[in-house]
Amino acid sequence: MVTFEEFSDLVKNRRAVYPQFYQPGEIDPKLIKAMLENATWAPTHKKTEPWRFVVITGQARSRFSEFLQNFYKKTASPETFSEEKRKKAGEKPLQSAAVIAICIKRSPETLIPAWEETAALACAVQNLWLSCSVLNIGSYWSTPSAIKDFNDFYPLDETTECLGYFFMGWKKPELQFNSSRKPVEDVTSWVDA
Repeated sequence: MVTFEEFSDLVKNRRAVYPQFYQPGEIDPKLIKAMLENATWAPTHKKTEPWRFVVITGQARSRFSEFLQNFYKKTASPETFSEEKRKKAGEKPLQSAAVIAICIKRSPETLIPAWEETAALACAVQNLWLSCSVLNIGSYWSTPSAIKDFNDFYPLDETTECLGYFFMGWKKPELQFNSSRKPVEDVTSWVDA
């Protein structure tokens, strides 16, 4: 069992690490599976387990890159379109060892409010992110407008939607990140009487 101090350090050192800061190298599919298993241990109201994951690795990353470039081309106005931006739209999958489409299969609103299902999915992503952090794998959750057309890349059923892309890759060893948060006193009220 980890100590509270060890867990606190893990939480405080988790960072969004963007694909341009990844070094080449695959992530073993067994390791990805183990991290996704950690994700599935997130809290879930009525045990609906709304999370769904689509893992994109190997040559599929090139197809995903093309999908993102085509989405940019389709949605950019003629005034803002640039070939450079189109190419840039497809860079992240190629810089990553894996991309996980973070999807949600919602239960009927009569059973679970939509926000609770989204909260459960976010908890699952936090478990995934912490798993990456402890393994020195860089990762970040991106929510570009291309998520609305994810079915063009990978067909989901009508009750499932994509809520983001989770990019993953081995962090370059020299990376140092500094971050801060407001003091807990600034965001907390106590009621004790």
